[in-house]
Amino acid sequence: MNIEEKDIKAAWEAVTNMEEEIGKAIIGQKEVIRQVIIGLLSGGHILLEGAPGLGKTQLVKTLARVLDLSFSRVQFTPDLMPADVIGTNILVKGEDGHSSFEFHKGPVFSNLVLADEINRATPKTQSALLEAMQEGTVTAFKSTYELPKPFMVMATQNPIEMEGTYPLPEAQLDRFLFKVEVKFPSLSELRGIVDITTSNSDIHINKMADGGKIIEIRKAIREIPMAQPVLDYALRAVMYTHPDNEASPDRTKKYIRFGASPRAAQAIINSAKVRALLEGRYNVSFEDIKYVACPSLRHRVFMNYEGIAEGLSIDELIEEILKKAEEQA
Repeated sequence: MNIEEKDIKAAWEAVTNMEEEIGKAIIGQKEVIRQVIIGLLSGGHILLEGAPGLGKTQLVKTLARVLDLSFSRVQFTPDLMPADVIGTNILVKGEDGHSSFEFHKGPVFSNLVLADEINRATPKTQSALLEAMQEGTVTAFKSTYELPKPFMVMATQNPIEMEGTYPLPEAQLDRFLFKVEVKFPSLSELRGIVDITTSNSDIHINKMADGGKIIEIRKAIREIPMAQPVLDYALRAVMYTHPDNEASPDRTKKYIRFGASPRAAQAIINSAKVRALLEGRYNVSFEDIKYVACPSLRHRVFMNYEGIAEGLSIDELIEEILKKAEEQA
């Protein structure tokens, strides 16, 4: 199947309208909005990290309204159980007087699932999302149930307050396409936030698409071509995160304990195609790879004790890796 220019143009117009509509309710955070849209259209999940009150929950709710998708929110707490997320069997008495078990679906059976403060729940509950995020299914009591499509988990965590939290294990972090850092707004953005939230003004949000349209756009994006040198550049960037690779930069070998998995390469390539679409192009460039590399890699690359002790930024190491990969192009 070869992509046609009219298909890409239609997809670009639809995605641009989505981005503009979400921006009506979310002041500032343009890069966060863009990266969330890239995640949705790539078929991935997003981990949002930022201090409380920066609009993470509002962003997910607005996304659901703009795209006319079902939405559920799960507040993760230490006493939350897996059944509270995926659902459970309930004994139901029929009209004939006989009782039988019936599966009642949990909040994970929505198009958009907000896992709020995901690192506050125990690993047992966190792991309840693993199958849903990877396979798009839920297995409970020997039965497997399909989740609605499109399906996306957006999880939030607070980087400031770590007491009473359970850091996500590497296997679960790897299921997230992006880790997006939500920054504090600028003065002008803060002024706009206060104007909206402390007045009687009501922002009208239009529905710009639906689940079927999202799936259609995803199919068109998959057909966006990528030149071999650009693909090799992305793959080298992933390879250079591994300290045991002879070609890796010296700082990778010195400060990185574990490199990124093959899922990182898939994340970079799929999301770079979406970024190309958002820029109105029909092919992926080196700039697209650079744009998506940090959010794709920052949660998949783990520093050793020496790197942590020296206070190094993982993003700085990724930038150095990208430079080395570009030199080899």
